[in-house]
Amino acid sequence: MSTTAKVTARQRIENLLDDNSFVEIGAYVKARSTDFNIKAQDTPSDGVITGYGVINGKLVYVYSQDSSVLGGSVGEMHAKKITNLYDLAMKTGSPVVGLIDSTGLRLQESVDGLNAFGEIYLKQSLASGVIPQITAIFGNCGGGLSVVARLSDFTFMESKNAQLFVNSPNAVNENNKELCDSASAQFQSTTAGNVDFTGSETEVIAGVRELVSILPSNNEDEAADLECTDDLNRGTEGIENCGEDTKLALENLSDNSFVVEVKKDYAPEMLTAFIKLNGATIGAVANRTKIYDDDMNVTEEFEAKLTAKGCDKAAEFINFCDAFNIPVLTLTNVEGYTTTMCQEKNGAKATAKLVYAFANATVPKVNLIIGNAVGSAYVTMNSKATGADVVYAWPTAKVGMMEAKSAVEIMYADEINAGEDVNAVIEEKISEYQALQGNVMAAAARGYIDSIVAPVDTRKYLIGAFEMLYTKFEERPGKKHGTV
Repeated sequence: MSTTAKVTARQRIENLLDDNSFVEIGAYVKARSTDFNIKAQDTPSDGVITGYGVINGKLVYVYSQDSSVLGGSVGEMHAKKITNLYDLAMKTGSPVVGLIDSTGLRLQESVDGLNAFGEIYLKQSLASGVIPQITAIFGNCGGGLSVVARLSDFTFMESKNAQLFVNSPNAVNENNKELCDSASAQFQSTTAGNVDFTGSETEVIAGVRELVSILPSNNEDEAADLECTDDLNRGTEGIENCGEDTKLALENLSDNSFVVEVKKDYAPEMLTAFIKLNGATIGAVANRTKIYDDDMNVTEEFEAKLTAKGCDKAAEFINFCDAFNIPVLTLTNVEGYTTTMCQEKNGAKATAKLVYAFANATVPKVNLIIGNAVGSAYVTMNSKATGADVVYAWPTAKVGMMEAKSAVEIMYADEINAGEDVNAVIEEKISEYQALQGNVMAAAARGYIDSIVAPVDTRKYLIGAFEMLYTKFEERPGKKHGTV
């Protein structure tokens, strides 16, 4: 039995949904198999409670595995209840939330259990991009059940007792739970990137409620627009000092400082988050070079460069936003790519996925250049060339092929080598290159930047841009799907 069984499956549902709103479906379903004397055991609800209710007035379908019944294992009727829930959710266009606490496949049902997994996978695959799917893990989520978590759009994980794994850590060569618990929330959120949010059981429940509240119910629904109580003309004082830790910049920009960061522990140099602008949900992607704690002490530092993990993280987030008609904002401050073996192995593919995600997205896309925008990494970050609808830049931004000194050393190598006063030549050419090719005005003059905005006016410009793009419609070439 799960170590978290002290919180029952039904209690989790009641904690998640609005008071007295839960309506159970399939309460009398029991296991149908009789092999291995399973019929002699009482299997109420076949180990999973299913039904519907509301979260802040929004209809939601929910299932919660009961680890006190055959370990919450997945068998034929267990899966049938979940797939029936998906059918209802698809018909009504409503999110599905799964609360996981299970030993996995029900061994007593063998091929029936395997088929049960497949039926759940199929329903999740068909629902992907149509309705939001959220999984919250409170106990074990192993083997085939781990696929259920990754087929979801967002995965929450209780930080102490929850376990997410394909193979048990002790089954992995040269690994064991004491040295590296690859099933833990820390590993899955920080190293593997399979988990979006971690916390206590109470924090996970609160996080799911908050996320459901700000997301659209389906791909044809409007993103959850709330009445904006913040001043639409509010100046973003001091935002120019937030260029390093862009989460602080997003807090300054967003209505009432509302920010929900996604996958915050994975590839933190690439920030992905939901914010609010004039009450509308906006997906934000931002480069980050430093992280500050609440006392404004630097806790982590990064290069202003794209990483393979960061690109994968951002691409996945953009694809979700595009599927559910959530506009995308980018804050760009990038100078190239990291020079690591991981980058050489995975960088080109990961960068291609990010380019494709931006280029393929048809939602409103706005880019704000807050620092350096250098080389092909700049093109990758939602540039005009890859489909941004509006591009803004701060006056201090720098846009160009490469850093001026490096460019000069390449272009004027012969003159520098032959000259007597090398430093004078370098300084002269650097100034010339910066004025002609590395200046934000040069990019604006060519139409790659729509407007240069003062940092204090940033919020007003962004709200105006997304309001202007509200009715955006864009057709793409007819095809089944892309292959990137």
